[in-house]
Amino acid sequence: MAETRINLRITGMHCAACSSRIERVIGKLEGVISINVSLPTNRASLLVKDTGSLDETLKKIVLKIQKLGFGATIDNDEDLVQSWQNDQKKAKEDLSTQLKNLYPMLALALTLIYVSMGSMIGLPLPTFIAYQNHPIAFGTSQLLLVLPLLYLGRHFYKGGLNNLFNSSPNMDSLVAVGTGAAFVYSLFNWILTLQGNLASIHHLYFESCGVLLTMISLGQYMEARSKRHASEAIGSLIQLVPQTARKWNHGIGQEVAISTLVIGDQVLIKPGERIPVDARVIDGESEVDVSLLTGEALPVAVKPGDKVIAGAVNGTHPLIVAVTHLGNDTVLAQMIRMVRVAQSTKAPVASLADRVSFYFVPIVMGLSLVTFFGWAIFSDESISFAVKAMISVLVIACPCAMGLATPTSIMVATARGAQLGILIKNAATLEKAAKIDVVAFDKTGTLTLGEPQIIQTHTFGGMAVEEAIWLADCVESRSEHPLAKAFAKANHQPVVDVQPTVYPGMGIGASIKDHSLLLGNTRLMIEQGVDIHEGQSILNELSREARSALLLSRDHQLVAIFVITDVVRPESNRVIKALHQMGIRTLMITGDNQQTANSIAMTLGIEEVYAAVLPKDKAQIIQKIQSQGLKVAMVGDGLNDAPALAQADVGIAVAQGVDVSAQAGDIVLMRHGLESVLTALRLAKTALRNIYQNLGWAFGYNILGIPVAMGALYIAFAGPMLSPMIAGTAMALSSTSVVLNALRLKYFH
Repeated sequence: MAETRINLRITGMHCAACSSRIERVIGKLEGVISINVSLPTNRASLLVKDTGSLDETLKKIVLKIQKLGFGATIDNDEDLVQSWQNDQKKAKEDLSTQLKNLYPMLALALTLIYVSMGSMIGLPLPTFIAYQNHPIAFGTSQLLLVLPLLYLGRHFYKGGLNNLFNSSPNMDSLVAVGTGAAFVYSLFNWILTLQGNLASIHHLYFESCGVLLTMISLGQYMEARSKRHASEAIGSLIQLVPQTARKWNHGIGQEVAISTLVIGDQVLIKPGERIPVDARVIDGESEVDVSLLTGEALPVAVKPGDKVIAGAVNGTHPLIVAVTHLGNDTVLAQMIRMVRVAQSTKAPVASLADRVSFYFVPIVMGLSLVTFFGWAIFSDESISFAVKAMISVLVIACPCAMGLATPTSIMVATARGAQLGILIKNAATLEKAAKIDVVAFDKTGTLTLGEPQIIQTHTFGGMAVEEAIWLADCVESRSEHPLAKAFAKANHQPVVDVQPTVYPGMGIGASIKDHSLLLGNTRLMIEQGVDIHEGQSILNELSREARSALLLSRDHQLVAIFVITDVVRPESNRVIKALHQMGIRTLMITGDNQQTANSIAMTLGIEEVYAAVLPKDKAQIIQKIQSQGLKVAMVGDGLNDAPALAQADVGIAVAQGVDVSAQAGDIVLMRHGLESVLTALRLAKTALRNIYQNLGWAFGYNILGIPVAMGALYIAFAGPMLSPMIAGTAMALSSTSVVLNALRLKYFH
C-alpha cells in the first residue's frame, strides 16, 4: 500500500506533555503509520496510508488535534524561502504580542508586590491602603491589581483547563491549577475580611498568583526568543539566495524576480554577486566561493560546462550561466529540506523523556494533592501553609525542560552541520554517529582524489596508443566513474555513442563498428575468456610495484594495458591518525587489487584491508564486523557503495551530482575532502553530550525541586520552604537554560 509523508504546523504547544499527547492520540488513528511531533519547530511529520481518501484522513487528523486544544494546518511543500519567511514573521508577531503583554504584567506585578509586601521590608504605603488602618482597602487593592494579570494570562486557563478536562493535562494545566488555587483561596479570605474577620487579611496570596503568571510569561518569552535563535541557522542558509536575478537576453541584462525564471534562461553573474539558481556556466571563467554552503575553504575554479549552485558567490570575473534547477529543486533547497526533516525526527535517547513527560503532569498533580493534605491534616501548620506548598509543587514541576532537552539540541546541531557542509538525514543518525567504533573507507575517490591518470599504455597486435585510448574513452563515454574521466582527459578525438554493458566490480563492455570491446581488470578478462598471456609479464611487474592496470580487449584479443595511478588525498593520513586518537578503528574496503590496496593502506596507517571486493560483497564485510557488537560507519561515494552504506550503522556519502536528497547514506558530505568525516563524528559526539547535559539538568531540576517544594528540607532540617514565586522563577529559568545550552552548538567548529 502506498504511503504519503504529511507535514503539519502545530500551534499551542508549551511542553513535552503537549507533543507526547498529540503523538499518542494521533498515532492511534486509522491510516496513521507513524508520527513525530517537534516541540522546538512546532511541526509534526506524519506517515499515512494513501488509500485514495487522503483528504478525509487529513481532515480527521486536523480535527482531532484541534479537539485536543491545539491548532493544526497542513504545511504544503511551498517555496522554502517563503515558508521560512512566513515562519519568521509569525514568530516575530508572537514575540511582539508576548512583549506587549509583558510590559503591563511586569508593572502590575511589581506594584502588587509593593502593596502586599512593601511594609514587611520597611517601604511606606499610602495610609488609605495600609492594612493596619484599612484592611479591606488593603485586600481590595490587591484584588484589583491581580484581575488584569489574570486577564493578560488568560491563555493559561483557557488551554490548561481545557486540556485538564480532556484528560491531557500539560504545563498550562499546572499553572492554571496552581495560580487558580492561590486566587480562589485569597478571594475566600478577602470575602471573610469583608464580613469582619480581619485576621483573614493575613492569608491573601494574590501577589503569588499575579507574580507567578508574570514570571512564567517572562520565562515563555525568553524561551520563545531562544527557540527563534535556534532556528536562525537554517535562516542563514535560506538568506543566501537572492530574490532577483539579472536575466541575460541578446547581450542585455534585465533584473527580474527569481520566480519568473525558467529552465534554460541565461543569467549574468557579476563579480562579487551571489548566484541565484543552480546553473551551468556557458561563458566566462572565474572562481566561485561555496564556503557558506559546503564549508569549502578555497574558491572553486569554474569554466564553461561546469556546474554552479545557488547561494555561492562569484569571484573575479563575470559569468553567463544557464538555469538548470529552480526553487525547491536547487541543491540549497534540498539541503534545507533535509535539515527540516532531520529536525522533525527524534533520537532514541528522546524516548525516555517522552515517556516520562506523558505521565509527569498527572503525577505532579497527585503529588501536589498529597502535599496539601499531608500538611493540612498531619501537621500543625495552617491551611495557608499547605496551600503555598501545594502551589510550589505545581509550579516548579515544569516538563518544558524535558521536552526541549533533546529536540532543541538536534535542531541546532543539524542546522550547524548543514552550515559546515554536513547533511544529517535524521536524529537517530546523530546519536548513532556519536557511538561509532569502526570507520570503513572506500579507496577510490574517498581515500584518494578519485582522479586517476593514465601514466603508461602498453599495446598489442599492432594497435596504436591513440587508438587504444580512443576505444577506451568510447566504452566509458556514458560512465561517471573516475576512470572514465581519465580516458576523456587523455583522448583528443570525438567519441562514438555506445550502449555499454556493466560488469559490477570488474569493468564494462560495448560494441563499436561490429567489434566487441571489454575494458576492465584481469578478473573480467579471465571470466570472458580473453587470453592475457601476452601481457602477463607486464601485469606481474605492475603487481610488484603495487600499481593498478586496466586491460582492453577487442574481439576477445588483448590489445592494450593501461597503467593507472591515483593520488592519495593530502588530508587522508591526518584524518586516519585523528580517528585512531579518538579510539576509532579504521579499515579499507576496495575493489582494487590487493597489492595496490596494501600499498595505500601502509602509507595511511590502515592495518585492516579488504581488497578485490565486489560492491555487493562490501555489505557482507560490514555485517561481519557488526556481528562482533561494533558500531560501523562506512564512507563511500554513495553510488557503487550504496549496499555497504545501507548496511552500516551510519552511511557517510560524498555528494555526487546535483540531487543531494537522492544520495545514499545517512550523512551526506557536501565538502570535498575527508575532514568532514572527522567534523561529522565530532559534531555528533558534541551534540549527544549536549543532549545528556540537557536531560541531566531537566531531570535533576525536577528530582531536586519537587521534594524541596513539598517541604523535604523543612521536615528534615527545619530548613526553608520554597516560595511559589521562587518556584515560578526557577521553572522559567530551567527551560531557558536548556535552550541556551543547546545554542552553544551554533558555535561548533
